Amino acid sequence: MSDPQIGRRALLRGAGGIAALASLAACGTGTSRSSSAAGGKGGGKTVIVRDSGGAFGAALQKAIYTPFTQETGIQVKVLNLDDAPLLAQIKQGRPQCDLINNSMMSHFKYVKQDALEALDLDRVKSVKSAKIPDSQITEHAVGNSFYGQCIGYRTDAFGGKKPESWADFWDTKAFKGGRSMVSPDGDLPELEFALLADGVPMDKLYPLDVDRAFKVMSRLRGDIKKFWDSGPLPGVLLSREEVTMSTVWDGRLADLQKQNVPVERQLNGMRRQFQGYAIAKGAANADNAYLLMDFSLRAESQAALAKAFPSNPSSPLAYEKLSEDERNALAGAPKYYDKGFDADIEWWLKNESAVTKRWLEWARG
Repeated sequence: MSDPQIGRRALLRGAGGIAALASLAACGTGTSRSSSAAGGKGGGKTVIVRDSGGAFGAALQKAIYTPFTQETGIQVKVLNLDDAPLLAQIKQGRPQCDLINNSMMSHFKYVKQDALEALDLDRVKSVKSAKIPDSQITEHAVGNSFYGQCIGYRTDAFGGKKPESWADFWDTKAFKGGRSMVSPDGDLPELEFALLADGVPMDKLYPLDVDRAFKVMSRLRGDIKKFWDSGPLPGVLLSREEVTMSTVWDGRLADLQKQNVPVERQLNGMRRQFQGYAIAKGAANADNAYLLMDFSLRAESQAALAKAFPSNPSSPLAYEKLSEDERNALAGAPKYYDKGFDADIEWWLKNESAVTKRWLEWARG
């Protein structure tokens, strides 16, 4: 697992997938990996946090876990595990982790499985001091960052023209070349983008008109060269010139730009999805989990993470602690924020299964 967005995998599309994996998890099946944080004071105090590893995990180690250990003496151990086996462990009363860093949508699903502790927010002072938005504070989880899904495109493909909207993404006459869009194994189906391309105002998207969205998507179906299921793939397709435009997670083009690949992002109509912290039901080190959550949500901690990885802090104060260049490289910067919208998690929780089934049928043609 190498992406903070990896929780979108098909393993967690419903209770059936969780139950099917429960017996496997009981036998120790999974992708877990534990490692102690470097540095800091000893003392035997520990907290185990689930994150997605990879480059994001390395950034968390540098910006969050090591400084936390240095400040508190509490050792941070990391667990990389998909949703379904982790949920199975919690339901069996044997959670291997204390703090869970995952998508807020996954946390909502955990709540339905009675897998999270109700939070005592008086123990997380940074929620108020960092001014975390009310929309990202729930009874069981607190948002720490978001990722945006947007347009990535080759700057050398359209004779100097730049796509400005999802309507341009759909316009293969003015903006020639193949397209790539996400599969349900990579993220939520991109119905919102189809509706925006068809003229639906951003503030009128939900509840989604599913029939209209699929009708619009069908107009582009023949130009979609590949459906991507992992964060790096859109960049690969763009760099190889297999497509001229792709949907992409907003931070995924930065490394390509450093390598002088002619790619850029367009944030108009960006779909935001938040990551957040929650505490596993029955966590063995719940007190330490609260301490790590509180440390991680500080504005200065979120800013430090943003410098190490292109995540977008949930704290508006974190952006003030970044340089202008650092701030404006992030999709969460104040100058960009109104260009996007938040995914309606409640709508997707109710409709994801049916939409995914229809998407699979549509993709097969």
